[in-house]
Amino acid sequence: MERHPGLGPGEEVNRGPVATPRVAASVIVVRDGERGLELLLVQRTPAARFMGGVWVFPGGSVDRADYAADDPDGLHFALRAAAVREVAEEAGIRLDGADELALFSRWITPAHLATRFDTWFFVAPAPWGAEPRVDGEECVAVQWTTAAQALAAHAAGQLPLVFPTIKHLERLRPFGSVAELVEHAHASVVEPVEPRVVTIGDEPHVLLPGDPGYDDAGRRA
Repeated sequence: MERHPGLGPGEEVNRGPVATPRVAASVIVVRDGERGLELLLVQRTPAARFMGGVWVFPGGSVDRADYAADDPDGLHFALRAAAVREVAEEAGIRLDGADELALFSRWITPAHLATRFDTWFFVAPAPWGAEPRVDGEECVAVQWTTAAQALAAHAAGQLPLVFPTIKHLERLRPFGSVAELVEHAHASVVEPVEPRVVTIGDEPHVLLPGDPGYDDAGRRA
């Protein structure tokens, strides 16, 4: 059995009924740099109870105001509106528009956890000359990095990351340019990924679809 890392800061196992996940949008902002494909990470404030101090892609929950007034059930419109808003709020970057977003993945928090999200991840090219900045409250730092450098820094204990971010960085590592990544995203069919948490010994571990024991964990849940 492949053993993935356990829970992140503030993630609590749910002892009651399964919580309904909140719909959210997250954006992998990318640019072509001297080091190859670079992506934007922001650091959540260490004071946050949930995911405090970790580095993530900009993102947040979809609000009712994100839906179009004449199309209250238009989830895809709302997701893109939330994505554009969150990048502006958390990273100080105003994307050229929702049309710049390419759907990359969809992750649903395991049913075992108390705080759950149904997060749609988008890829978006950074506007030319964009300089990210943070508000110092919700997010306290920002950086451009390659996927390989971020993963190496995490392995060295220098960059706190959570499981979904790690798995996305692993997927992003082979891409060499913005054009290559965006083309891949447009051509891909996105299937939702819902990890499952199992306890091995006294430690929680995460199983992904295809991992040995994943289906058994679903039946036990």
